[in-house]
Amino acid sequence: MIAKLRGLVDSVGEDWAIIDVGGVGYLVQGSRRTLSTLPAPGEETSLLIETVVREDAFTLFAFIDAVERDMFRLVTSVQGVGPKVGLAILSTLQPEELQNAIAAQDKTAVARTKGVGPKVATRIVTELKDKVTGLVFKPQGVELSAVGASSAPAGNGAVEDAISALVNLGYRPTEAHGAVAKAAGELGDDPTVSALVPAALKLMSSGL
Repeated sequence: MIAKLRGLVDSVGEDWAIIDVGGVGYLVQGSRRTLSTLPAPGEETSLLIETVVREDAFTLFAFIDAVERDMFRLVTSVQGVGPKVGLAILSTLQPEELQNAIAAQDKTAVARTKGVGPKVATRIVTELKDKVTGLVFKPQGVELSAVGASSAPAGNGAVEDAISALVNLGYRPTEAHGAVAKAAGELGDDPTVSALVPAALKLMSSGL
C-alpha cells in the first residue's frame, strides 16, 4: 500500500492532481483544501496517501496533513459514506469545522456537502460524536461533560454551559464549540463560564 508520495507537481484539476515521482505520474484524488496548498507545477511536494483498493479500482487519496487524513478515515468508517463522499465533506468543511460540527451534533453543517442527505448527515454526527469529542478538545486539555453550575471548572461542565450560552445568544453550535474550545485553551486550567463566554465572544468577533 502507498502511504506517502514525494515528488514534483505535474498538473492539478478540480479534485485531482498528478504527482511525478521519479518519472512515474501518480494520479491522486484530493480535497479542495489539500489541492489549494500544492505548489506550482514543476515544484516538489509531499502528500500523505490513503490507498483504497477495490475489485475494479485502485485509488489514491491525498492529504496535506495527518489531521485531514485521520478525519477522512473516521468519516468513511460510517456506513454509506464512501471515499469520494468523505473527500467531498472535507472539501466543504475544514477538518476542525467537521470535528466541531460532529461534536455539536450539527447535522445541517454536514449536510451542506453535495451528495450528503439528512439521513447520512444524521448518521455521521450520531455515530462519530464520541470519537471526535476528544479530538476537538484534546489540544486544549478540555473534555465535554455533564452540565454543571456556572462557577464549575471547565472539566465539570463549564464548557457545555458556555457553549449553551453562546447558542442561546444566536450563534451556531459549530461556531460555539470551536470558540469555547479555543478560549479554554488560552485561559488555562479550569476556566469558569464567566471567563469562557466573554473570551469566546472576543475570539469570534476577531474571526478566531
